[in-house]
Amino acid sequence: MSGTSLDGIDGVLFDANALVVTGHVHTPFSPALRDELLALNAPGHNELHRAAQAANAVARGYADVVSQLLEATATLRQQVRAIGAHGQTVRHQPGGFDAYTTQLLNGALLAEQAGIDVICDLRSRDVAAGGQGAPLVPAFHRAVFGNAGQDAAALNLGGISNLSLLFADGRTGGFDCGPANCLMDGWIARHKGLAYDADGAWAATGRLLPELLAALLAEPYFALPPPKSTGRDLFHLRWLDAKLTPSLSPEDVQATLLELSARCVADDLKAQMPQAKALIACGGGALNGRLMQRLTELLPGVTVQTSAERGLPVDQVEAAAFAWLAHRFVERLPGNLPAVTGAAGARLLGALYPA
Repeated sequence: MSGTSLDGIDGVLFDANALVVTGHVHTPFSPALRDELLALNAPGHNELHRAAQAANAVARGYADVVSQLLEATATLRQQVRAIGAHGQTVRHQPGGFDAYTTQLLNGALLAEQAGIDVICDLRSRDVAAGGQGAPLVPAFHRAVFGNAGQDAAALNLGGISNLSLLFADGRTGGFDCGPANCLMDGWIARHKGLAYDADGAWAATGRLLPELLAALLAEPYFALPPPKSTGRDLFHLRWLDAKLTPSLSPEDVQATLLELSARCVADDLKAQMPQAKALIACGGGALNGRLMQRLTELLPGVTVQTSAERGLPVDQVEAAAFAWLAHRFVERLPGNLPAVTGAAGARLLGALYPA
């Protein structure tokens, strides 16, 4: 898995029957590849060639992570049934006749280099069936975090935040809330040259700008009902720049961006599951102490905890989810939830590149 935060590749060795991770490797993207993947989120010169080259680079990075996992866990390639490979999302345009979603990955190259069956392009079938193609993790969250008799939510805080609503009666909902880390990461990179705001420390030095927060929350996406999904197509620094006024303190903007990330989640949870008793957070944003503090403050009566407290470290959940989706494909079982994505029905997700 490599997500919208663009921090690199997480790979897990996953026992899909026991729902247990038995190995984990993280490899950061090189600065050059990260910059190119970020640039490919917007139209640019010679982008078809550049996208193909980036897809090759992502495949090679994935193959390297697979090799590291096999070595670290003393696992033979023939013991692994399949690789569930997400690819790197650079465009996401669901809805309508010309809907599409693009995750850069050369699946054929990955199969060649890894020597294991590859299941990738996991979102396109749901989009073809009229769905959002996202989020795809709520069914997995149900399997690992669902608790009969309790209304709880699982929250992924990557570049974008998404909620999985795990109702006590067995129903499952889910949708993308808005920006989690993508705006904060971009803002601190611009002003401090850092990849992310560790523990929200820089944001904690600033003060909330109510007028800016109101302008940000006025974005029409936040008022849309589910099903809905979003990404860097909408939430990028150009979107932020259009709402800024001169002479704002950079740390105050960062504090306001953190509040935006917390508010869009808290507001959505209150609207869609006001009776929630627990919020289980994963992804890089779950390591941001200031962000987690604000979620706790904004959600009185809700136990806010990390997925690690439920037995799955925050940096392993998304990769495990796509391994689980690959297992669904292998077993010829649907991977989407139409109630979540809005697809016309349950669908087998993914494309197979045999080893």
